[in-house]
Amino acid sequence: MTAKKAAKTASKKTNGGYDASAISVLEGLDPVRKRPGMYIGTTGPDGLHHLISEVFDNSRDEAMGGFANRVEVALLPNNYVRVADNGRGIPVDTHKQTKTSALETILCTLHAGGKFGGEGYKVSGGLHGVGVSVVNALSTHLIAEVHRDGGYYKQEYNIGVPKAKVKKVSASDVTGTIITFQADPEIFKEIVYDFKRIVNHLRQQAYLVKAMQLHVIDAREMTPEQIKKTDFSATPFLTDQHLEVPHQHFYFEGGLRSLVAFNNQHQKPVHKNIFYVERQDVDPAVLSVEVALQYVDDISARISAFANNIYNPEHGTHITGFKTALTRSLNTYARKNSLLKEKDDSFTGDDVLEGITAVVSVKMPEIQFEGQTKAKLGSVEARGAVESVFADAFSSFLEEHPDDAKAIINKAIIAVKARKAAKAAKDSVLRKGALDGLSLPGKLADCQTKKANESELFIVEGDSAGGSAKMGRDRRTQAILPLRGKILNVERARIDRMLASDQIKNLVIALGTAIGDVFDVSKLRYHKIIIATDADVDGAHIRTLLLTLFYRYFRPLVEDGYVYIAQPPLYKIQQGKDVQYAYTDEEKFQILGIDPAELEDEIPTEDNDDEMAGTEDEKVVAKASRARIQRYKGLGEMNAEELWETTMNPANRVLKQVTIDDAEQADRIFDVLMGTDVASRKSFIQSNARMASLDI
Repeated sequence: MTAKKAAKTASKKTNGGYDASAISVLEGLDPVRKRPGMYIGTTGPDGLHHLISEVFDNSRDEAMGGFANRVEVALLPNNYVRVADNGRGIPVDTHKQTKTSALETILCTLHAGGKFGGEGYKVSGGLHGVGVSVVNALSTHLIAEVHRDGGYYKQEYNIGVPKAKVKKVSASDVTGTIITFQADPEIFKEIVYDFKRIVNHLRQQAYLVKAMQLHVIDAREMTPEQIKKTDFSATPFLTDQHLEVPHQHFYFEGGLRSLVAFNNQHQKPVHKNIFYVERQDVDPAVLSVEVALQYVDDISARISAFANNIYNPEHGTHITGFKTALTRSLNTYARKNSLLKEKDDSFTGDDVLEGITAVVSVKMPEIQFEGQTKAKLGSVEARGAVESVFADAFSSFLEEHPDDAKAIINKAIIAVKARKAAKAAKDSVLRKGALDGLSLPGKLADCQTKKANESELFIVEGDSAGGSAKMGRDRRTQAILPLRGKILNVERARIDRMLASDQIKNLVIALGTAIGDVFDVSKLRYHKIIIATDADVDGAHIRTLLLTLFYRYFRPLVEDGYVYIAQPPLYKIQQGKDVQYAYTDEEKFQILGIDPAELEDEIPTEDNDDEMAGTEDEKVVAKASRARIQRYKGLGEMNAEELWETTMNPANRVLKQVTIDDAEQADRIFDVLMGTDVASRKSFIQSNARMASLDI
């Protein structure tokens, strides 16, 4: 070996073999398949549904630009998804740089599309230009069909690789693009599309693009005869063929005004007219500002923020500008019209937000978000644009609608009074805790450890269950707080009224986080808050009341994954000395070795006293004569050992973590279930009764 080779070998050993030969270069769409999470966030359900959004966004952007007025999304058999529009159609001529069809370039190249300068789009939802090419890379099969320039063109791909060149199939007198894809099961372990989730997202988009016709079709259960009769290529829209399948159609000329009305459908408006403004070409950096709002008889604020039609759950600069203008406008109007006296306090930002339902949308040619998730808008130009446009239009609205203005001001004045009363009540609770040396509620059986990440708080229903839980728990890590009956419904209760309730006050002190504007999640004393109620109607009601409390006043605890629901067993089954617990009826049958279908065939005779007749449980006992089956009605029926073994022991128990997948949908559900609209609550219960598990 030469000295040069020896030195090179030594260098490789010294660097662990890390030299140029260790650097992998991924070409084309290979990076997407190698690291799909970098492009779609996850390969779980969120990532799967994101594929639809990526393709839909291109069609929606055509509608935003005024080039299309109709978009259709269809779920097809064999996990195919089809998205069609009547826009201009993706170009099919040869691209100068890639020397291939523009269609193939867009579908096979990252960062290729009409959203990187030029005249393709003034405004679009996408930033990175990876949309449809990522879908192509993560699909076993994708079909791209284009109607434009008097022709119908088609190209197919397998895992992002073209099967052939773009081909002109026939002449065509329409324009538009159709993308049909089949997600790759090697990437997505479970391919199950949630039609309701898709409908909710697309409905929101229909509000944001005025006068866009949007069709959503669930054709997954098409019969072979239906499939045979359907021509998937002749026209961009399957709805023109009148398929007899589930179908939703959205068309809103009112834009955000319609969205506010939809969000308030279960609320009582404080004023009649919905405020609305849309201003185009605000400045070179902001192409449009659109705002709609209405106050309702509630204490929560519901503000939805969008930038280039992308939902921003963490708001951003456009909402900062909106809040600033809202507070200033209402203070100015109230002082000018003597609705606020000189001695009165000015409205704070929190005062004017009580009961507001608002939607703010901006569209910008160059847009910046904070973070990859686009959850928060960072573009500084949006703040000034929204503040200016909204302040001018809202001030005019107040002057032109004095009755509405007075109702809004009165709502804010009530909020001021409530804020002062709530602060006094809150200070009283906190001061009481300080005077008592931060003493915990007498009902609380606290755990020994002071480490929050080891501590669990079980909120149990009643003294009986509380007694069993206290005796059966792991005293080192598990604390028990029993509740007496049902707590206050806090859906429309202010903090002062809440803290007048001993049960809620005890819970607030036990958690350690305080409440309201002094809430501090870092002071949480337990990193597992476990709701353990009985498996009956009353238990479900108490659980809902507690979830309402956590959602409205301790939402970070839910968002950060600290809230759980215990799953106690329904049955104790003893066969000889063997004892097993069943958490569902299916588990009960499995333990007993019984086919549920056999129970349906049982026809009891009146003459045979040994024959068990009547309920299913009686038939089960008859079938499993050697088994003793105990049906638990509540946690209080369990002794300490049983409660520990089934519900509290981390090695055996089943806990359901409470999450907020869709905060707006959750907000509406709480409004319906816990609000004052009896008709809506009745309708919801009737519509969802079949999905409920009832103990009758």
